[in-house]
Amino acid sequence: MSHEAPVSEVHAALSGQKPVFLRAAAFSVVIGALMLAPSVYMLQVYDRVVNSRSMMTLAMITLLLALVYVVLEVLQWARLGVLRHAAEGFDLTLGRRVFDAVFRANLYGAHNLGLRGLRDFTTVREFIPSNVMAGLLDIPMAILLIGVIFWIDTLLGCFGLASAAVQGVITYFNKKSSAAPLAKANWLSSQAQTFIEASLKNGEVVQAMGMAGGLRQRWLKQQKDLLLHQALASDRAGAFGALSKYVQLVSSSLMLGLGAWLLLSGKFTGSAGLVLMASIIAGRALAPLTQVIIGWNGVINARESLARLKELLGKVPVTESGLSLPAPQGRLMAENITARVPGAMSAKPVLRSVFFDVPPGRMLAVIGPSASGKSSLTHLLVGAWPCVAGTVRLDGVDVHTWDKRELGPYIGFLPQDVALFEGTVAQNIARFGKPDADKLKMAAMTTGLHEHIRALPKGYRTRIGRDGVTLSGGMRQRIGLARAVYGSPRLVVLDEPNANLDEAGEVALANTLQALRTAGTTVVVVTHRKNLLAMADLALLLVNGEAKAFGPRHEVLAALQGSVSPPPGNAPRAPIIGMRSGMKPLAAT
Repeated sequence: MSHEAPVSEVHAALSGQKPVFLRAAAFSVVIGALMLAPSVYMLQVYDRVVNSRSMMTLAMITLLLALVYVVLEVLQWARLGVLRHAAEGFDLTLGRRVFDAVFRANLYGAHNLGLRGLRDFTTVREFIPSNVMAGLLDIPMAILLIGVIFWIDTLLGCFGLASAAVQGVITYFNKKSSAAPLAKANWLSSQAQTFIEASLKNGEVVQAMGMAGGLRQRWLKQQKDLLLHQALASDRAGAFGALSKYVQLVSSSLMLGLGAWLLLSGKFTGSAGLVLMASIIAGRALAPLTQVIIGWNGVINARESLARLKELLGKVPVTESGLSLPAPQGRLMAENITARVPGAMSAKPVLRSVFFDVPPGRMLAVIGPSASGKSSLTHLLVGAWPCVAGTVRLDGVDVHTWDKRELGPYIGFLPQDVALFEGTVAQNIARFGKPDADKLKMAAMTTGLHEHIRALPKGYRTRIGRDGVTLSGGMRQRIGLARAVYGSPRLVVLDEPNANLDEAGEVALANTLQALRTAGTTVVVVTHRKNLLAMADLALLLVNGEAKAFGPRHEVLAALQGSVSPPPGNAPRAPIIGMRSGMKPLAAT
């Protein structure tokens, strides 16, 4: 993965909504202007109605005020709709990209970014049409209202400006005091969510071995720390919010008192109505700042989410689709590949300088002791993991950089931990694409599943639950196998495919492998079972992440069994067929 962040895609997506935000800002200007209506109404009542004692004038300006209030509510509703439109545009622009990046981040070891990616995206999207966002849009108009107070009287304007400055100071200290505990609370929340999800996923193990008590204590400790930091952030934000409201109320009253003093001292020659107007405007000008301060936690959350989204998309850049490539024939090459577990960059490689070449339509058996890198190799062969050095090629093309939307239909993969998803049997076998009835039936019949599926309550439309919870281990593995062979792929990689199979499942697996060979599909299978080894054309022996032998299956097995006699004298031993030059064959010792 690249660690050089490109021009921020998040900012680009937000900038793409600039015309929409400008419309919302225009609505805010009109809304701010209409907020002067109560002040103007009061001024008219004192200056016109009281002096003229005209009931008709009072009725007309009251009716006009009522109409202004209607328009004001409509405009506020329209502004909210415009902001929702901006949020939807942000979602359409970046949603698919974030979804893909989350999955790739998990594959490449950036698990924390991946886990929070979608939640961060949702936080930003929901912040856009929020009341706090509306308050931020009202701030420029609030500054203009302070200008109106200056027009009424310079001293009153200076007092209003000082009040706004006090609110700004409150905002600064609110941000400074609540940011750290809120960030810590958000991090703890993410950790607690990850922990409880893992615990629930392994609920059977937890229940069977009495682990619930220990896990519960750890979760309660996490929750205690989380609530402590949330309470600290909320208390600080609440205190500053209360202080902000206090400043707003006191400022309006003091503005009125200051105006009265100016009138009494003869330093203000305008009417008393203008003094009242200045007092009301002062309260209105400070209201957006108060709203933002009270909702400051939302501002912090949105800002942190934006930062994490930029980091996520910077670490998981867009893959180059390149030119469209023809369907692969199935020649598989590993060119001196070295690999580490993604995200564990300081750990030693799990595979070192592995080299082999499998012609199309051949079956390769990968053998070796535990922790020798066999499962890691399968992830490299299908392009799920990147190589630290070297390249895995299918028909000469790097499988890791090949556009997976184009390559995916030609690849079948069955990992050790079979991953099934909430949905129907048909959806899982068809890889959640549009199910093709003929391909579904062929995949099910190839793996011997057709009759078993027909026996289910709703056949292929039977829902299997999360992780295939309603199915036995053998059925989950066979459905995973059917998914791997769906659509006649050209490369099928199977990691211990018979781990949970009974005798009938073993027979079905052998028939599946034979059908794949007949169809000319290249097959790689990690196994220790003799019946599967006997079907392989080639064998690869891995020991401690290194290829100790590769070649025709019978020669590799013969070397393992000690049936290959060492050459006489000091003559060099002939390498197993297909081994890289300089690689020592494993022979009897």
